[in-house]
Amino acid sequence: MSIPTPHNEASKEDIGKVVLMPGDPNRARWIADNFLHDVKLVNKVRGMLAFTGLTQNNKRVTVMASGMGNPSMGVYSYELFKEYDVDLIIRVGTCGSYQPNIDFFDVVVGSSALTDSNYGRQLGKDCSYVPQADPEIVREAEEILTKRNTSHFVGPVFA
Repeated sequence: MSIPTPHNEASKEDIGKVVLMPGDPNRARWIADNFLHDVKLVNKVRGMLAFTGLTQNNKRVTVMASGMGNPSMGVYSYELFKEYDVDLIIRVGTCGSYQPNIDFFDVVVGSSALTDSNYGRQLGKDCSYVPQADPEIVREAEEILTKRNTSHFVGPVFA
């Protein structure tokens, strides 16, 4: 059964319940090529590449680009949750930092995110809401990074 949206040509069955979302379509391709097997290209509308494949533990995952900025992420994440019944979206990619203790290649695990974008206000939404990440996922990520001795920061982010 196909449910393409104006921004996604994938069928509902093509999208995994967990979606990794880098901003850059080329990064989506790189993640799929380097971390998934049995990969299938499931979307290329507007250049927002999406790939579904299996992890090394054979868990089905989709990697889909979100484009840049809150409006683009808002469109794609809304459609994935509403039309494709996705359970979890994890934003992955690069970021800048105002913190002098965060260096290049450090991993940032956002426990919450706030913004001064007017994207939500344009839709009549209360923008004072600060979304919180699932504490269990944050805790697991921090444990894995600590065990691997990977330099990381856990805390709120500004988007």
